[in-house]
Amino acid sequence: MSHTEDYKKELQKIQDKDFTHSWVSSSGFIFYLSIACLVAFAFGGCYKLYTKKFEKPQVTIQESTLYTPKYK
Repeated sequence: MSHTEDYKKELQKIQDKDFTHSWVSSSGFIFYLSIACLVAFAFGGCYKLYTKKFEKPQVTIQESTLYTPKYK
């Protein structure tokens, strides 16, 4: 065998294992990574909403502006 054939075989082995040269393995990885990120984002948003519930603030209202106003 010549050196170029050996080189081509070794290069092909490396490219078969390489992430960037195989669109099948890279597209599957990117798909599952995007699904995992979407699930993590949704879970984080739900958790944030659950822990930081809307709390009704205590607002002081003047007695003269109530439905039945109280005058002095």
